[in-house]
Amino acid sequence: MSRFESWPEPIIRVQELSESGIKEIPKHFVKLLADRPCFKETTSHVKEENNIPLIDLENLNSTDESIRHETMELISTACRDWGFFQVVNHGVSHELMANARGVWREFFQLPLEEKQKFANSPVTYEGYGSRLGVEKGAKLDWCDYFFLHYLPEGLKDDDKWPSLPISCRQTIAEYGQEVVKLCEKLLKILSINLGLNEDYLHQSYGGDREIGACLRVNIYPKCPQPDLTLGLSPHSDPGGLTVLLSDTNVAGLQVRRGDNWITVKPVPNAFVVNIGDQIQVLSNGMYKSVEHRAIVNSVKERVSMALFYNPGGDILIKPADELVTEDQPEIYSPTTFNKYRAFIRTRGPYGKSQVESLKSPR
Repeated sequence: MSRFESWPEPIIRVQELSESGIKEIPKHFVKLLADRPCFKETTSHVKEENNIPLIDLENLNSTDESIRHETMELISTACRDWGFFQVVNHGVSHELMANARGVWREFFQLPLEEKQKFANSPVTYEGYGSRLGVEKGAKLDWCDYFFLHYLPEGLKDDDKWPSLPISCRQTIAEYGQEVVKLCEKLLKILSINLGLNEDYLHQSYGGDREIGACLRVNIYPKCPQPDLTLGLSPHSDPGGLTVLLSDTNVAGLQVRRGDNWITVKPVPNAFVVNIGDQIQVLSNGMYKSVEHRAIVNSVKERVSMALFYNPGGDILIKPADELVTEDQPEIYSPTTFNKYRAFIRTRGPYGKSQVESLKSPR
């Protein structure tokens, strides 16, 4: 829980700003020069071999052992080298994916007074929001969002979910249920690839009773000066595993690759999967949570849906004993997820500084 009861400054709804016809963005959204996207780099076409790996999960069901092994290796390499990959044939209905994206588009097109009924606060972040972090005077991102909980059941509050459009609550409940199943499958794969029991990460998260799952739906409205701001500032995800459904008609997600930013080309009916800080800690640094950000567009808005699959808030997260050796000593100090995520709820997206702060003194 956050200790902050309210936002430090009046909330600015970015979608309303965009639709007002402004030609210049307010100074609160103008990033420092060093933090602005470099459009010579970000708008250029990324060579296919430089895009994040694309993995067909159906190959895990192949009768050919070599195909199954190769697919597991592709996932392992992606987790170690990229921290990101896209998956197709993942088991989630394409129709459900389209319907979920559709109801959220309808929600964000509702009159402001309807959306305001679900306005959030920094106490839980649950509801309709427009900023991350409570630092006064911070540079803001060009984004509105809706945040809600699926798991654990004790945190889920259907009354905080949008009541319009009429089908919204049922559709997003079904969507969450199916994507959580995918996350369970992925955690098993990651555990096996790390040389651990297949349920190791699941149990380290707290098992069925304590595992957390939440959804943040982002809308990045059209921006008159996209070269001066970002939809979401650079950060690594503080949780365990993230499964992202993005628009396929406009790119916006960028992943750090060395000193460059790679613009991810979305694949139809695919999910983007990325490693969060908690799995970097649990794997003792073998798997990487990687910085990413969102750029915005002057002619198209973009909607993305990020489901975060996280450890229980009071679970102590530390490197797996089996992955700590004389050659690879424990890198990170133990901490709970609640204590860890309080950082981002205070400061907002802030690179990888939080996970770096956990490094044990050598």
